[in-house]
Amino acid sequence: LRVVNSDKANDLALLQGPATSFKSFARIRDRAMHSGDSVVAIGFPYRGLLSSDFTVTTGIVSSLSGLYNDTRFLQISAAVQPGNSGGPLFDISGDVVGVVSAKIDALRVAERTGTIPENINFAIKTGAIRDFLDNSVVAYETTAPATELKTSDIAGNARAYTLLISCTASEQTETAKR
Repeated sequence: LRVVNSDKANDLALLQGPATSFKSFARIRDRAMHSGDSVVAIGFPYRGLLSSDFTVTTGIVSSLSGLYNDTRFLQISAAVQPGNSGGPLFDISGDVVGVVSAKIDALRVAERTGTIPENINFAIKTGAIRDFLDNSVVAYETTAPATELKTSDIAGNARAYTLLISCTASEQTETAKR
């Protein structure tokens, strides 16, 4: 894979692979999500320790903003772990509504508040994703929410365009190259 473009502020990267890599693709939801809407997160948490296949978790949109009211993010209750980052977040029609990005640092919150937070996770909203794709001159399709699908059907459809990307080398800085 080759990095075509990246957006460090939103933790997004556009990778190019062989033209025959994908026969299907996801569609991006064209309407905003609402608090309480159901979501499905897919990713590869703790790969090697857990399953080598992707995992599927469900939850809801808990808030329309992330930490410190950052409106680029959705707060979601779907359980995510290291390895879910970069994975798709779907609505119940199977349309992409975000990219899983992080979970709250439970230890830091516990140190500050004395309580351990539960199910506080974040995904980048589709607005930032569409802006990134537009700036990268990548075509995509949007769609209005349609028929509600079973979670197993959403996962089955996602199998065609969700894959594990494992980084085995680190990026060299300008200082290290000299």
